[in-house]
Amino acid sequence: MDEKETQIITYDDFAKLQLKTGKVLECVKAENAEKLYILQVDLGEEKPRQIISSLVDYYSAEALVGKEIVVLANLKPAKMRGHLSEGMLLCAETPDSSVCVLLKAETSVPSGTSIT
Repeated sequence: MDEKETQIITYDDFAKLQLKTGKVLECVKAENAEKLYILQVDLGEEKPRQIISSLVDYYSAEALVGKEIVVLANLKPAKMRGHLSEGMLLCAETPDSSVCVLLKAETSVPSGTSIT
């Protein structure tokens, strides 16, 4: 598919996505990867989720702690550089990757709140 071509999906496809608010509890740089952070994110569940993200060029680890974010919560877990990632942070990124910002709710809401 061409980079600029948009794939149209149905509402049923969209409804499969579980988007939730979360709060970053902890963030450390992955020792074996130059651009990866290992984050512990509260999604209002029994225990935090570990999410691996390539935000090193855009945020310091300290700046991420405490951030309220939006997470794709039902993405199949995957290993990244040997670390299990249990979700995906959502960001807005320019085509040239010069700007990348985390998405968040307009006002503070409890961790685990569904995005609809």
